[in-house]
Amino acid sequence: MSVSTSNNHGHVPDQADSPLVEVDNLTIHFPVGKKPLFGGTQRVVHAVDGVTFSISRGETLGLVGESGSGKTTTGRAILRRIEPTAGSICFRGRDITETRGEALRHLRRHMQLVFQDPYASLNPRMSVLELIAEPLKVHGIVNSVDDARDQVCQLLDRCGLPADAVDRYPHAFSGGQRQRVGIARALALQPDFIVADEPVSALDVSVRAQVVNLLQDLQADFGLTYLFIAHDLSVVRHISHRIAIMYAGSLVEIAPAGEIYDHPKHPYTESLLSSVPIPDPPMQRERRRIVLEGEIPDTMEPAIGCRFASRCPLVEDRCRNEIPPLVDDGSGHAVACWVRS
Repeated sequence: MSVSTSNNHGHVPDQADSPLVEVDNLTIHFPVGKKPLFGGTQRVVHAVDGVTFSISRGETLGLVGESGSGKTTTGRAILRRIEPTAGSICFRGRDITETRGEALRHLRRHMQLVFQDPYASLNPRMSVLELIAEPLKVHGIVNSVDDARDQVCQLLDRCGLPADAVDRYPHAFSGGQRQRVGIARALALQPDFIVADEPVSALDVSVRAQVVNLLQDLQADFGLTYLFIAHDLSVVRHISHRIAIMYAGSLVEIAPAGEIYDHPKHPYTESLLSSVPIPDPPMQRERRRIVLEGEIPDTMEPAIGCRFASRCPLVEDRCRNEIPPLVDDGSGHAVACWVRS
């Protein structure tokens, strides 16, 4: 996959600047079953527990983890599509955790989502013009779909689609083209921040690089800020300035992209990196593959200590009894591990 690496070698946003997005101790629990009639504790799934990070303007933060780690839940909570159980979310310096009603609708002009599945995210009964013009109508920017035609054509052209696509329907496009329509729709309101929820995982390998390059170009042109959610570390490396590793609802490591790949600290990060194939058969045969053993943690009854303790090859007694804090070594590389911090 040939992906532009301009983000990694170009300007990296200054972390000292005021962040665009700040997440502090974000916790999301989902109740399971019915609440007990005669007392007792409601059972809950601990989807996200105590997640803290920030994203600077113009930065891409890659959020990586296996399925069920809480990546998508975190992204949707930032967009206020899921109610947090605890913690706070700030956008452009303002706490939006309790934002509701008309204020939330206005806020969503500036925060958009690119969905994972381009086949399910586009209404098959709506033309491309209607799909992209819909947010413009909802927010009162245009009075009718036809009023938005010129603007929609410009967006399609910027996203690499021909002008005649405007009157076609989703079934007439390939998966990569549909995702470009989804990206154009997300751009329609000129947002500052986009959550890209595994935007290339449903696409053929041959077109993934094209979509990633498009996202990078759009970021450079419009100063966009991304939360790029994925499980494919080879894709995340090319587009992200920093990478956060998530396991069982908690952040275990966060660092600049190069540091994560060259000097991983957390044992879980090391295991993830060892699973990324190398396009060189001799090197691939020689490298050490870290296969995790042990029990996957129960998110309904999480362990007292480190969530990774049941599978960690470096586990100590302290790991099973105390939750390790996410500690920064002073260079922007933070890890939650009693052994490695």
